[in-house]
Amino acid sequence: MKRRKARELALAFLYQMEIRDELDRFREDILTEFFTEQEIKDEEIAGFTRILVKGTIQNLPFIDSKISECSINWSLKRMPYIDRNILRIAVYELLFLDTVPVLVSINEAIELAKKYSSKDSSKFVNGILHRIKEEYARKTKDTPLMEDEKK
Repeated sequence: MKRRKARELALAFLYQMEIRDELDRFREDILTEFFTEQEIKDEEIAGFTRILVKGTIQNLPFIDSKISECSINWSLKRMPYIDRNILRIAVYELLFLDTVPVLVSINEAIELAKKYSSKDSSKFVNGILHRIKEEYARKTKDTPLMEDEKK
């Protein structure tokens, strides 16, 4: 449950930053202030949120390119802010974090879409993430993603 809460916080933070057009001006103190506003005192939640936010923002051009490649008939700009940021977090987890099982990342993103977006968003998010998973699995052989799929 702590990681789910961290994903929700990362989503809220990235959403706010994008709405304000400030994703490219991220600073650690802004995230710390966000934790204070949200009354987050649990260091495990704050720590994983920090990993997700910083990793997603640091790899944003690459992550966005992967989402664009795998979203059929949808440009990144046409996607709702919430869906776009759910996908960004999940793609960061899929491609950069070896501590989260692939299917867990995908399922958590689907749950975020069900909770915070439109009724069809969970299917949309699921489709794109499975395409990214398949594309990534074909291009790389010795990855945590591939190891996870063998289990």
